[in-house]
Amino acid sequence: MKRHCLLLILCLTLGCTLAAQDKPRFLYNVDFATWFDNREYQRPLQIPQTLFSFRLSPEIGVGLSDRQGGSHRLIAGVHYTQPLGGNWKEVHFHPTAFYQYQYKGFTMNIGAVPYKHFIRQLPDFLRYDSVAYAHPNIQGALLQYSSRHGYVEAMCDWRGMQSPTRREMFRITFDGEYSYQGFFRYFAGGVAQLNHKANHGAPTPREGVCDDIYASPNIGIDFAAPTPLDTICLRASYIYGYQRFRPDNLVYQPQGFMLEFMLRWRFLGLKNTFYVGDNLMPLYGMFGADLNQGDPFYQSPLYNRTDLFIYIVRKGFVNCYFSWNMHYAAGTRLQNQQQLIVLFSLDGLKKEQRLRGLFDK
Repeated sequence: MKRHCLLLILCLTLGCTLAAQDKPRFLYNVDFATWFDNREYQRPLQIPQTLFSFRLSPEIGVGLSDRQGGSHRLIAGVHYTQPLGGNWKEVHFHPTAFYQYQYKGFTMNIGAVPYKHFIRQLPDFLRYDSVAYAHPNIQGALLQYSSRHGYVEAMCDWRGMQSPTRREMFRITFDGEYSYQGFFRYFAGGVAQLNHKANHGAPTPREGVCDDIYASPNIGIDFAAPTPLDTICLRASYIYGYQRFRPDNLVYQPQGFMLEFMLRWRFLGLKNTFYVGDNLMPLYGMFGADLNQGDPFYQSPLYNRTDLFIYIVRKGFVNCYFSWNMHYAAGTRLQNQQQLIVLFSLDGLKKEQRLRGLFDK
């Protein structure tokens, strides 16, 4: 059996070598991110806290092209995250190692893949700010296709390997958008998620399986083309959820509507998100972020978030902005959050487009 495996590996290696059109290229990059996130929140949906950390992410790799025009890259690196004011025991290391294949509009990433490779970051009800800080990679696969009319991308994130002290957890997401540019830009698309939280490994007793499913179609329009604005966009979404705790046969099917407005002009921006409907996370009190990866504010039947932000520096290799975010949830007073986020990418020195923010601002 081992001989067959060795023979297969040798054949694949030889095939890749013969298919190569040019010599392997040495690749390297260094990303840096720091965030100061002061949250003047109140219970029960949130807690007041200040998150102040930096993350250093060096990468090295090899790249080559094949005769068919495909691009192959093998990347390895690490995310070193240090809470400022903390000590060595609070440092976190997240290894990065993935294979990337690109051919025309198709891209495949397999391994521990940084979230920066997403075409569009997941919406807040699927990915909370704190989760974005703490988990910079997906662990699995990210498949994408993009063209001038839109994109589609799917990921499988294996969030927990089963063991006596760890529950098996994974989630699969789909996101896509089709757009048409006329006098304005019109677009339609949607996002969906299957999130699964299973049991611990033996000999830990079984605790029951949870399911966390969402489907959210949306339509929108961007009015920016005939104006001097960079973006003036309106998006309407319907959200359907399916939450199940199998041992007690508890099933919830929350639904709601979301309206998003984004305006950007030069170095100034405004984003407003309004949600009305059911509690999208009815099991959050039992399992927290282990199950629901989204913002806990979406437990409220009425929620509005307004972000006022300003770009301090916005280049191809650096993105620095300050954002003052105001949150209102039913039954609470107005709460606010101040974010100062800086991103630096050495690879951006070679790119013309501006570096994206951590949350697509």
